Amino acid sequence: MAASNGTTPKEHTLTATYTSDANEPFSFSQSFAAPDASNVEQRSKYLGDLRAAVVDTQEKINKELTARMEEDKARDATGPKIADVDEAKEEENYGEEVVEEDDE
Repeated sequence: MAASNGTTPKEHTLTATYTSDANEPFSFSQSFAAPDASNVEQRSKYLGDLRAAVVDTQEKINKELTARMEEDKARDATGPKIADVDEAKEEENYGEEVVEEDDE
């Protein structure tokens, strides 16, 4: 798609990348042609497409991370037991920084 002035329109890319020492990395990317700033319809379509891409990317990330969490659980179940883990507490605090308070 060429712009009205004969140049190629600029592209924007939405990219999400995950890396870990314990799992294979993954990455998702989607590119979009930048809208003509003076064209309201193009800008609205671009924002709608971007919003849909963010939702789609989040779903893909959640699916990948859930699969990796299951792989970790399976690996931990077959490996040596290091310490008892409260699975419900781990699930509740997944992705959050938790500060333990002293009961003194």
